[in-house]
Amino acid sequence: MRVQRLTRQGDIDRVRRQDQAYHTRFFVALIASGMDASGIHKRSRVGVVAGKRVGGAVKRNRAKRLLREGLRPLYPHIAQGWDILLMARPPILEASSTQVSVSLDKMLRKSNLILR
Repeated sequence: MRVQRLTRQGDIDRVRRQDQAYHTRFFVALIASGMDASGIHKRSRVGVVAGKRVGGAVKRNRAKRLLREGLRPLYPHIAQGWDILLMARPPILEASSTQVSVSLDKMLRKSNLILR
């Protein structure tokens, strides 16, 4: 859903400045609190990026698609009020969708963001 996306550059920059980062073989996840100015938690949002190190446009789009599809079944279980930025790494191109899903699940559990 569109409301679940982290799209504004200001929000992405705010997440990049946070200290909370989780590194996996396939991606780096940066996590920041998603509270608005009034201190009320919003729904969690996710941004997905792939830099030129990953490859050309086709490879970058594949990497982002793998991350989005791996996160789709997990999104309903993510705790509310967090902004997550997933940055693809080059090894993701050799990974299967199952490997990416398992890696995302492990990262969310390690960061205590998944409610199951």
